[in-house]
Amino acid sequence: MATNRDEEDDLEMALRMSLQGSPPEAKRSKPGDFAGVSVGDESAEARNRRLQRELMASAAEKRIRAMGKAKVTEEEGERSRKRDESTKREDRVERKVLFDSGEEMSLSLVEELFGMIFGGAVTKDVLAQWCNQGIRFSSDPETSMGLVQHEGGPCGVLATLQAYVLKYLIFFRDHLGNPDITVPFGKSQFSKGSDDFASISDESKERALVHAMVEVLFLCGTDKKQAVVTSLGGFAQDLTEGGAAEHKEKISNILDGMLIESASDLHKLLRVKTFTSRRDAFHHLTVVMPLFESRLGALLFLVSALLSRGLDLIQADRDDPSQPLVTAPFGHASQEIVNLLLCGEAVPNVFDGKMDLGGGMSLKGIPANVQVGFLSLLESLNLCKVGQYLKYPQWPIWVVGSESHYTVLFASDPSVQEENELEQRESQIRRAFDAQDQSGGGGFISVEGFHQVLKDANIHFSDEQVENMCGAGFIVWSEFWQALLELDKNLGGMKDPSGLMGKKMFDIYHFNGIAKSVANGNEGVGRPMQRPRLCKLSVVVPPRWTPEDYLAGAASCRNKDDVVIALNDLPQANQHAPLVDCIRTRWARATCNWVGDAPSIV
Repeated sequence: MATNRDEEDDLEMALRMSLQGSPPEAKRSKPGDFAGVSVGDESAEARNRRLQRELMASAAEKRIRAMGKAKVTEEEGERSRKRDESTKREDRVERKVLFDSGEEMSLSLVEELFGMIFGGAVTKDVLAQWCNQGIRFSSDPETSMGLVQHEGGPCGVLATLQAYVLKYLIFFRDHLGNPDITVPFGKSQFSKGSDDFASISDESKERALVHAMVEVLFLCGTDKKQAVVTSLGGFAQDLTEGGAAEHKEKISNILDGMLIESASDLHKLLRVKTFTSRRDAFHHLTVVMPLFESRLGALLFLVSALLSRGLDLIQADRDDPSQPLVTAPFGHASQEIVNLLLCGEAVPNVFDGKMDLGGGMSLKGIPANVQVGFLSLLESLNLCKVGQYLKYPQWPIWVVGSESHYTVLFASDPSVQEENELEQRESQIRRAFDAQDQSGGGGFISVEGFHQVLKDANIHFSDEQVENMCGAGFIVWSEFWQALLELDKNLGGMKDPSGLMGKKMFDIYHFNGIAKSVANGNEGVGRPMQRPRLCKLSVVVPPRWTPEDYLAGAASCRNKDDVVIALNDLPQANQHAPLVDCIRTRWARATCNWVGDAPSIV
């Protein structure tokens, strides 16, 4: 720095000397003279010296200006570096505050929580299932947008969370950097989303996961205005320094060999923090995500949802609070857990609203519209009735329940939710019937209820038809529906001789995240027995009821060309799997086709 200072002094002195010229004379110079000497009388040598001094002055001035700018730039750079270091220090402090602020839970509360989840006679196998399942995306390139399940049991948590993740990956991919994404209920204003899953970056997937977790926890929270995030104690320093790989390794080392066999074991680890700001919760979950990716991740998220709702309200939601939320003997997530994550309440049933049983008793169902829905194989077996709230969610995404597993069905085009004339009429009649159905989804109503349905749905049967249907003292849905198929639509029925109501065609996807492993006898290591699988299905919902109806329509056509047209409208040879039965509970008479192995819901 001393050398630079000396150089600046020399340049300033040279500039002053070069500008001085000849010593001043007493008399005033005449116009056109320079320092008392006429330009015309200036010698060549004097002129050269003058020009040399002017050039030196100009060069010295430029160098001083350049060095001044360099000095300013250097000072600005130093200030910028100090600001960056300050920001990094503040960021590290913020991360520590976000993570270190978790509080311990009382042992009595953890004991209540543990008993609510697992009951008093939980087996080591069930605990192992729930304590060895992280929330992690599949490493398989074809299914990298999906959460992979390695253990049986927690699929109800993973599949429901997966449904919300897909909502953000498909319809909000360009907005994932915004912690405050909110969408009001009502008809979606979004066009078809992206189904290019191979191009999704790891950063986008993690942000979508964080958004999904924030949405679910606030959905469960009191008045949907607060959320509780559960994490593990003892990791504050580990998660504020180093990269993601280091975090995962440190957490894995700490959890290695740690058994969760009782409420006391869980109490030693759990820490909780309550948030009233979605933005703060988003940043916190981003920091602690390695904990949810650890082998305790699925359990931590379930505990977070339960605490967000509040244990007293959880028990009040349930029809039988004496039973554990994780069902024996296989440790599956109950319908109450799935419903909690779907609608924010741990109700046990999938019909709409409440069912009054008389005597002040009632059964609790889904209270309101939901963002992502639910379909059940059990409905296709007439063992339950899924209500309109779950069948018609805000987004075309459904958790699919079988007897022992949960998977996800979804579409990238919201228009699959839109009803044509036929579907609108069918939904109207079904809602009117369900409103009078007090059988718990059994599909029959009283005579008095039947007359109310006819009035509400504007259906005009003849007196003879009404008398025949009421003869047994109750009306079964299947018989009522068959009569509607034979009743002209002008009388409120479903018969459409013109065939102009049209058919629907769309693509839909099914994701099964299960990926169990078996030991390889040759090498002594585990290898995947079943990878996560993404299956694309082509769905057609025909405008008539059965292929026979098409043939009957074709036979009555007036000319040969009409016959060809009608036969071309016949459904193509379709494929069948239990998933198709689930799809038909949402789109009756749908036919499905796919390439490769049949989609599995187990």
